[in-house]
Amino acid sequence: MPIRPPALDDRGFADLVADMLRRIPAHTPEWTDLREGDPGRTLIDLFAWMGDTILYRANLIPERQRLAFLRLLGKPLRAASPARGLVQISIDDKAQTGLTVLPQRHPIMKPVRFELDSELNVLPVEGQAYLKRRPSSAERAKLAPLLADLQDLYGITGNADAYVTTQAFAGGAAEPGGRDFAADAIDRSLWFALLAPTPEAATLAAVRHTLGGGDAARRVALSIGVVPSIAAPQSLEAISARAPILHVWEVAAPGGGFLPLELLSDGTAGLTRPGIARLLLPGEDDFAVPANDVLADLQAGVGDRPPRIDDLLVATRLVAWVRLRPLPEARLSSLKLSWAGINAAMVTQRETKGRQQIGRGTGLSGQQLSLGAGNVELSSLVIEVEEEEGMRAWPLIDDVAMAGRAQRACQVDAEGGTVRFGDGVRGAVPASGKAIHVAVMRSGGGSAGNVPAGSLKAISGPVQTIKLKLGQPLAMSGGIDAETLESAETRIPAELRHGDRAVTRGDFKALALATPGVALARVEVLERFKPQQRRHGLPGVVSVMAIPARGGTEKPAPRPDRATLETVHGWLDARRPLGTELYVIAPDYVPVGVSAAVELVDPANRDAVLDAVAAAIRLHLWPLAPGGPDGQGWPLGRALDDRLIETAIARVPGVRSVAPVRLFTRSARRAWRAVAENQTGRGFIGLERWQLPELAMLAVGVGDSAAPSLPPAGPGGGGIAVPVVPELC
Repeated sequence: MPIRPPALDDRGFADLVADMLRRIPAHTPEWTDLREGDPGRTLIDLFAWMGDTILYRANLIPERQRLAFLRLLGKPLRAASPARGLVQISIDDKAQTGLTVLPQRHPIMKPVRFELDSELNVLPVEGQAYLKRRPSSAERAKLAPLLADLQDLYGITGNADAYVTTQAFAGGAAEPGGRDFAADAIDRSLWFALLAPTPEAATLAAVRHTLGGGDAARRVALSIGVVPSIAAPQSLEAISARAPILHVWEVAAPGGGFLPLELLSDGTAGLTRPGIARLLLPGEDDFAVPANDVLADLQAGVGDRPPRIDDLLVATRLVAWVRLRPLPEARLSSLKLSWAGINAAMVTQRETKGRQQIGRGTGLSGQQLSLGAGNVELSSLVIEVEEEEGMRAWPLIDDVAMAGRAQRACQVDAEGGTVRFGDGVRGAVPASGKAIHVAVMRSGGGSAGNVPAGSLKAISGPVQTIKLKLGQPLAMSGGIDAETLESAETRIPAELRHGDRAVTRGDFKALALATPGVALARVEVLERFKPQQRRHGLPGVVSVMAIPARGGTEKPAPRPDRATLETVHGWLDARRPLGTELYVIAPDYVPVGVSAAVELVDPANRDAVLDAVAAAIRLHLWPLAPGGPDGQGWPLGRALDDRLIETAIARVPGVRSVAPVRLFTRSARRAWRAVAENQTGRGFIGLERWQLPELAMLAVGVGDSAAPSLPPAGPGGGGIAVPVVPELC
């Protein structure tokens, strides 16, 4: 039978009238005329009709009650997703020969607000893409009589292969169908001609000087946007992550060769998705433009040289050639690009807001405040609460009910734009009267950002004197409106149906943290990892690393006992899929040593400052929050970097300067040895993806270096005993 919720009151109009008529003899016995039409009976009918209406509404669940129920379930509405896309920015002033730096999150105001995802160096050059296109059948027939003469002219002993210099993406326009460079170009390469604003010799020299680093002699980053043309999958085609395409970026060098360019970042993931490739250009003397005029050099455009450009208006403005070349081992038969161009940047439909006070602490449990905006980007949101030492960031967690008693944390409803704090038992409470700030917040999103190509046309420069020109070759995509209440009412029951089952990575983590009777501070899920053999990629295997909660940062690092691991394993084992091989393991710590020395601002506070430096180092390497470089504990498998430790020390009040930090590792015989520096003068300690560091030796002093007291080699050297293999359950 269908499920029908019980009615709060099942009486109707007739029932109410009959009930009031039965009460008349008891309260007004002198009223004996109860027929319809009597004035008293009319009043009874009126009150019965009003009561029937009230009961009808009481038996319904109004909007406010449905929202309250959804909040009790802890399933907020989903926030809007922002649109993203690629734009091209150029300097709209031919007299400008210096670069313009646009900072990260620089805004584009109209018609929809977007922001730059990363910093962009707008270089004073125009980029035109070319390829050495294979001639068509008609062109080949027309060129056939000339090939033999050209072969004799250039002294080519082998076969000669003619090409036609063809511009791609003319005027910055995209080619939605894609241009196949691997199939259409005889050298399988895409060439970018960097052109100065004007052909004057002074302008060419000034632009070359800018590209070479300028007066600061600092290498310049060139941003090239690449949009692969991704074909729709065929019926029943197996879809999986595409492997990166092996390729290299090169610049034409003096003497006719090419110099590989250093890749700062590759947002294209190996030419598999739209993104930005940021390349470091070499010095001014390390790149050149080969002769393009056959009267000056008969070999212009021949062989591996850049394509010959016969348009003098373009050729006389050349300052550099950059080439994108897939490596032979990639074995490409096709490489389609919808667009490629220089001075490009990825933008996101967001609006950044600076510091603002959203309220003050009341000292009461469960305090909730509005952030002043909805559809908040949680990854960039920073909430700070005033404390004795000043403003302190409180990290965001999924559920404040999972926080510890003194843990400073808050929970944010991204769609509604609200922040909620703990109740003193589960999560700390902001003290009464203390200011609560939003240090940084990005918000926005929705389908309004899915604007067609060419919609974004204007952008302001960092200063009024610099004029910039904006181009949008492709439409923005990915913007989704915030979830409606009706959609949430459909989605949430479906989520509840598969609840309490460990299926995904997040399920394992959330369920492990919720194990009854166990206080865990951190859980890491290693998928397809078998701890006994240290093997990766084994299907059906899930390893859950459990780290218990513990206050302070003194050694040894927190380790679970066997009872804790057995309890977590028993809790998860009943909720895992039948085909899953489950392991619950203790963390695998790698003992490390750190030696640091500082210069003090005030030598009178020597001991206090050195204690603070030691505490900062321990906190930086601690596996639990608020330790680690990001305040969430040391990331699993992340290598130790001596420069990052120096940065943590430099933040300590009372430290004037920091001497180079020395890192130490322990050999199999328990002997400490210093880590050798690499070619850049930096020291690293690499960790496997399942490992965490444990600070087993620390020396802090004043001056140029701190000499650690190293224990002797062999057993009993004084170090902390660490298991070689993770503890298994």
